[in-house]
Amino acid sequence: MSAASDHIRKDETHPLIRALAIVVLFCLALPAARGARFDGFAFVNDDGTLNVRNRTMHLYGILIPPTEESCYFFEKPAPCGPRAALALKFNIGTDFVHCNTRSRNTDGSYVAVCEAGDEDLAAELLRQGWAVALQDAPFEYQALEKIARNRAIGVWGLAVERGKRRLRR
Repeated sequence: MSAASDHIRKDETHPLIRALAIVVLFCLALPAARGARFDGFAFVNDDGTLNVRNRTMHLYGILIPPTEESCYFFEKPAPCGPRAALALKFNIGTDFVHCNTRSRNTDGSYVAVCEAGDEDLAAELLRQGWAVALQDAPFEYQALEKIARNRAIGVWGLAVERGKRRLRR
């Protein structure tokens, strides 16, 4: 074989290697469900999920039960909504939210650990009694739920309904 034919053969394999490299780089550039990070201003939905950068985030390790609606009339305009969602809005305040995804749901939403102002939002809702720790949640979450139950706060506390007070357990 001559040097010219070796040169042609090298050029023939070069596009194949180049195409393979492009495919590998493309796959590496796709956001993974676990470990993708979304930062930005968060909108709190009535079910306690967050919208961050047009993506829905469920807080990892907790369930936010439906609660009665309340309004904070001392603020203008008065924010209204389920008590747990209002507590979440209050915890976020004007901070940006930083969410590290753990998994992606079939509907395209994410399960994520989200923080605002260096506070874990799920842990804060548990501490205030507005959430229930899931079975596979970290030990810290389980302990925070038990403390809120024992202190009878949030969903574990006294609820005011139609002028009556009753214990919710």
